[in-house]
Amino acid sequence: MNSPSAHLLIVDDDQITLDLLKEVLTKEGYQVYTALSGEEAISLGMDHLFDVVITDVRMREMDGMEVLKSFKKMSPDSSIIVITAFGSMETAIEAIREGAFDYISKPFRLEEIRLTVKRALEQKRILEENKLFRQELLEKYQIKNVVGRSPQMLQIYKTIAKVADSKSTILIYGERGTGKELIARSIHYNSNRNHRPFIPVDCASLVETLMESELFGHVRGAFTGAHSTKKGLIEEADGGTLFLDEIGNLSLSVQAKLLRFLQEHEIKRVGGTENIKVDVRIIAATNQPLEPLIKANKFREDLFDRLNVVSISIPPLRERKEDIPLLANHFLRRFSEENQKNISHFSPETLELLTEYSWPGNVRELEHTIERAVILTNRPVILPEDLPKKIFEEVKETGFKFPEKLLPLKEIEKRYVLKVLEETGGNKKKASEILGIDRTTLYRILERE
Repeated sequence: MNSPSAHLLIVDDDQITLDLLKEVLTKEGYQVYTALSGEEAISLGMDHLFDVVITDVRMREMDGMEVLKSFKKMSPDSSIIVITAFGSMETAIEAIREGAFDYISKPFRLEEIRLTVKRALEQKRILEENKLFRQELLEKYQIKNVVGRSPQMLQIYKTIAKVADSKSTILIYGERGTGKELIARSIHYNSNRNHRPFIPVDCASLVETLMESELFGHVRGAFTGAHSTKKGLIEEADGGTLFLDEIGNLSLSVQAKLLRFLQEHEIKRVGGTENIKVDVRIIAATNQPLEPLIKANKFREDLFDRLNVVSISIPPLRERKEDIPLLANHFLRRFSEENQKNISHFSPETLELLTEYSWPGNVRELEHTIERAVILTNRPVILPEDLPKKIFEEVKETGFKFPEKLLPLKEIEKRYVLKVLEETGGNKKKASEILGIDRTTLYRILERE
């Protein structure tokens, strides 16, 4: 579908050609401007933003190549289509080198003009979407947006800020679910590589026989099924960052090739003979110490030394309990918005349960727990009964404890009701029977702020 809001400029010193192209492209729904000279085109370009500029090369005084160069400086987001006479390949090649989107040879077909404009606008739309998406990623992974204010996390933020723009390899340690990829992305998007790709690779999921091909690529005929030459993930990440999660799962042969890449900054595709220069920063991660693997001859010590230039250790959630309320509220806001629910907060008892639980699945488990609670509840507050039973079972206390400070009777009443609910595994009918109240009264007590 054509974009009716697209603004086009046609530049040609032949009035008949101008009128023809304007008529054809106006019928396509575009807003079309015309210029009989290069000078007039540049003057229009100073007052208007054009999505596409179509210019003839051969014109009196200022030719199309000068128009192309001027618009590339004045309006770099405009797509330039150059019309060349007599199929002049030299001019066409020069135009592409100078940044033209495409060229069309005279005599041209009107359908060719239509299709080339359509392709130029489609590419422009994709580039603008990518730019917007990249800006969203830059904002999302700013250090200030990574949740956590414990001393351990503050130290990690300082390290990210110090190493982001360096070329050093980084090794991130952390249990499953602690957010190793989040830290790797924060490093990438706070670095001068943020305009280039961030490619995550789960080494544990790579099939051993295809590991080398996946990372380094292959040439046609390198092995059965290699019907065409293919870039590897390292090459795809050129200029950016390759994140190798669970690095300890790489085979020794792939480790050797990775070490060579880190030393020489070049790769060789499987079955190929050409050395290809690649500029990629490697960030690796592991959920277990690599030293035991080194001792067992399952991981190369020289590769470990290369990777471990800067190390970041992410503490498990149970060791930074002060971050749990922050993370829980962050996830509550996110999932409430995603599910279009008006859930404002956690009850004090719920936050206490969340804080005391050990979180063996770390931040990922907390995230899934809050998502589940948001989906299942119909109240504006998350109560203990909205949490999985295993949290109650682990944090379970023996007997009811009176609070250390004096509280209103209704607060004591509510806490006792919650304790009974905890003991009955959230069974409201059974809790009502034990308390000697009906379920309507139970709900009323639970809904107290």
